[in-house]
Amino acid sequence: MQNMEYTMSLFTKDKYKLEVGVKPPLKWAGGKRWLVPELIKLWMPHMEKRLVEPFAGGLAVTLGLLPKRALVNDINEHLINFYLHLRKGLKVNIPLEYNQELYYQYRTDFNNYIRSNNSNSKEAAILFYYLNRTGFNGLCRFNSKGEFNVPFGKYKTVTYKQDFEEYKKLFSKWQFMNTDFENLDTETEDFIYADPPYDVQFTQYSTGGFTWDDQIRTAEWLSRHKGPVVLSNQATDRIIKLYKKYGFSVQLLDAPRMINSTGDRTKAKEVLATRNL
Repeated sequence: MQNMEYTMSLFTKDKYKLEVGVKPPLKWAGGKRWLVPELIKLWMPHMEKRLVEPFAGGLAVTLGLLPKRALVNDINEHLINFYLHLRKGLKVNIPLEYNQELYYQYRTDFNNYIRSNNSNSKEAAILFYYLNRTGFNGLCRFNSKGEFNVPFGKYKTVTYKQDFEEYKKLFSKWQFMNTDFENLDTETEDFIYADPPYDVQFTQYSTGGFTWDDQIRTAEWLSRHKGPVVLSNQATDRIIKLYKKYGFSVQLLDAPRMINSTGDRTKAKEVLATRNL
């Protein structure tokens, strides 16, 4: 694929070399690109299976592992709309500039598409991309009316893409869905990687949020799957206890972020929980 950034990692399994690391098209707060080297070790014995991501977010893991088949899901309809238009070979036809006035104009335009029930359009997908690249810290946040409310970001420069043609072929064999994870039609042999919203106070990633009851639902749903399962989340005491309760093997990893709300520069801990591997 031309104009695609790769990180090359070589692994040998029966003389097979795996090329991984397609750069995600979006910025994404809490993205798991840093975790891909750990996940590759778990994925290698199952690479012929379908990869299922019920909480796809910025798509760093699926684009890092590059499965032949994938079921990509997210409850955020605007995110999935963007991916669906990438699959069609999205090309940008509006000015993209790092400009505060333009940002708030485009944010208003995007919210007008939401209000008029046209948020599945190509134009809405382009605006979503611009807002993601330009908004504060790659956040994706909506108010109680379902309107995008992330403020203008603080960057020195922002790089934008105008042509996403290179994703068209890659996405052509992947299925994209926008539904609650329990509605997914999974197959027994699927390899599921789940990265639900963190167990933290902020949950307004989509209309309705993600509660502790949803965390429990996730753990129960994953525990019923007969195939390989990998889960990542912030390592809160109750998350660790929850996944141990459902028979997962749990390990703790240092995430590339700091606990700094009170000046603490301690590395944050991440749970990596596995079953049926």
